[in-house]
Amino acid sequence: MFFDQQDYRIRCEWGLNGIEALKPHSEVIVIVDVLSFSTCVEIATHAGAEILPYRFRDDSVIDFGASKNALVAQRNRSRDTYSLSPQSLTKIPRGTRLVLPSPNGSTLTLAAAGKVVMAGCLRNAKAVADYASQFESIAVIPCGERWEDGSIRFALEDLLGAGAIIRELAGTKSPEALAAEATFNNFQDDLERTILDCASGRELVERGYEKDVWIACALNVSGTVPVLEGDAYRGVAQ
Repeated sequence: MFFDQQDYRIRCEWGLNGIEALKPHSEVIVIVDVLSFSTCVEIATHAGAEILPYRFRDDSVIDFGASKNALVAQRNRSRDTYSLSPQSLTKIPRGTRLVLPSPNGSTLTLAAAGKVVMAGCLRNAKAVADYASQFESIAVIPCGERWEDGSIRFALEDLLGAGAIIRELAGTKSPEALAAEATFNNFQDDLERTILDCASGRELVERGYEKDVWIACALNVSGTVPVLEGDAYRGVAQ
């Protein structure tokens, strides 16, 4: 097939359609949602918590959490209770099981299930690459965001996160993977300002969540690799 990139060890494609194209021929799928699912998962699992992905942000999440003996994160971003705000998870207690509703990162995680699935971001880019290197075929999936009509919005921060991981991987790389790596290399000296100034960053700053962006921009500060085991991401130290 033209779109499966199976001639290369390292592959990269966007969103749900990207997973559908690359999954059949990839051992590993890395989900990259920098603002903020993957960043939240890294922070929580680094603290020893478990994150259960859940696609829907509606009342069904309450019953799902109860069935999994887990707390449920706030469906909207909040600093004051567990949510998709990285700030809200910085003091989560070890052993907490938390359902994190997310229409992007969670949805793609569940679509990738059946393979080795990891949550990658800027904070753990090298650790994720090091863990993934034990496998022969690696698909890195920048999630992107959604326009109001449901179509994908290609999000610069996710391309940068994917590129940061791909740069640390050895082996043949598809042109799509090389493009992500080149984008990261171009902006790596000014990541914070670039992400603060991109569309997703500006949105969060205007909503009062500038600190979330700063947290997400920290490069290679974590050695924790969130790996999907059963119904939850759990942290593996690198």
